[in-house]
Amino acid sequence: MPTDVERWKSEVYGNEIRERLFEFAEKGWESIPEDERDAWFERFKWWGLYHQRNGQESYFMMRIGTPNGVLEPGQVRAVGEIADEFARGPGVNPEFGAAYADFTTRQSIQLHWIRLEDIPAIFEKLDEHGLSTQQACGDSWRNIVGCPVAGKDKHEHVDALPVALDLHDTYKGHEDHTNLPRKWKVSVTGCREGCGQGDINDLAFEPATKDGEKGFNIRVGGGLARNEPRLARDLDVFVTPDQAGEVGGALSALFRDYGDRENRYNARIKFLVDEWGAEKMRRVLQEEYVDWELPTAGEDLREEYSYNSGYATGGHSDHVGVHEQNDGNYYVGLDVLVGRMGAADVLELADLADEYGSGEVRLTQRQNAIVTDVPEENLDDLLAEDLLSDYSPDPHPFMRGSIACTGTEFCSLSIVETKNRQVRYARWLKENVELPEGVEDFHIHLSGCTASCAQPQIADVSLRGMKTRKNGEAVEALDIGLGGGLGENPQFADWVGQRVPVDEVPGAIANLLANFEDRREGDETFRTFVERLDEDELADLIEPEETDYEDPMMHNTKLTWYPYADEDDMDDSPAPARADGTPISSDD
Repeated sequence: MPTDVERWKSEVYGNEIRERLFEFAEKGWESIPEDERDAWFERFKWWGLYHQRNGQESYFMMRIGTPNGVLEPGQVRAVGEIADEFARGPGVNPEFGAAYADFTTRQSIQLHWIRLEDIPAIFEKLDEHGLSTQQACGDSWRNIVGCPVAGKDKHEHVDALPVALDLHDTYKGHEDHTNLPRKWKVSVTGCREGCGQGDINDLAFEPATKDGEKGFNIRVGGGLARNEPRLARDLDVFVTPDQAGEVGGALSALFRDYGDRENRYNARIKFLVDEWGAEKMRRVLQEEYVDWELPTAGEDLREEYSYNSGYATGGHSDHVGVHEQNDGNYYVGLDVLVGRMGAADVLELADLADEYGSGEVRLTQRQNAIVTDVPEENLDDLLAEDLLSDYSPDPHPFMRGSIACTGTEFCSLSIVETKNRQVRYARWLKENVELPEGVEDFHIHLSGCTASCAQPQIADVSLRGMKTRKNGEAVEALDIGLGGGLGENPQFADWVGQRVPVDEVPGAIANLLANFEDRREGDETFRTFVERLDEDELADLIEPEETDYEDPMMHNTKLTWYPYADEDDMDDSPAPARADGTPISSDD
């Protein structure tokens, strides 16, 4: 039998949701019938809106899609102005203030504390600047990711930006691809570093050459969610840039027609690839969805991939820092710790992009921001700006390597607090732990649950939210994994530590690195070191320990209305509220 979600989608879905969304916005939050809220919240996702968690009723997270991470001139400023005016709620984050933007691991932007009644005004401003929330969430084509400097990278194999933008323009809002069994995540990579991270996407276009022609090999069925991670499988298909759009749509249609609509847990193409195998997937694609002969795969560049690989030595592959473009100008990648930037800083970033570059900013899958098109004569002045002392182009490895998802601050799925915790972890490690010689990159990803939004399985140290008991009290805890990474031989982290109390995790990482330094052979990377040890040996490397690190979020933040409030019990929640911030009483 179809799921409730499939039934709701069959009644109202796609572009028509916007009209109903505006009707509810005009009448106010309380106009959504209580017994229909689950259905409408599911539908609203198609327009980029997630209702926030218990205790935050009437507030939404809004996701803005930025294909391939590209923000054109004027768009960063529009985001900052929306954040400043509309993304303020009853809770204030002690690290980031009252209004901020989150840069995601899929090169999108998320804003919080959005009220339904403000949606029309926000959408109008987004429309004016060529931005949209359409299909930023929901069962459809999600934000298309790729190399953030596509078209500007002087070392790229093929310019993938036109392909990514064509896929975005063609399939966002396309009626035949509106209602898929689940989300559809697409990566287009043209660079030699592999920073599109195709291995963890439903559909990946990977740079390749066949018979002297540059294009893409196709892989399908990757993903990290839940406890069922998969690496994308080779479909043995090569396409030119001109053919990519048609084949991408054909695979989306195949997923639409054959994906599981009776069990949402299984409704991802990775499970269809598990069931069919790549050979059958290719055969059905050829016989039913493409009317010209698909070429076999060409020669790929996977042996050159270094982005998030854990193997790289003698340099970085994350686009942070100062880099020359293919036109002689420069781009400057800024480290945005855990991807969060205050609204005032977003506006200042827009000012700097306008003053020193072309006004364009790009986002990376490591939650960072890039100012592009900077003439050489502007570099020194840009690097001297105060904003770059907070968002450094030359950050410490613990800052550079930190990624965190939304966590219990807003997410109903998360089990633990994440953003502020990872900031505190990075600062403590920077001040107290010496990295072994030659280690310039060290990735620590903190995900609040098994949904894996922080991509924990592909980090040097993977952290995943759990609960445990300590001194008789329930406390937040983390599972610890080691040695994940992409690259030529991608692999997921080995989960070797379970339910470590959060205040003992920095000590565990410090001891891990000390053990690595003691047992390291030559100048081997951390990932190579992990690969030669068995699971028992890896577990011995982790020695959880209390240190002078103090974690103020030890209690169960999932049961609070807002983790950082002075009074955070659910009964203290001021939600729900109208657009002007006034509370809606239970009698209304």
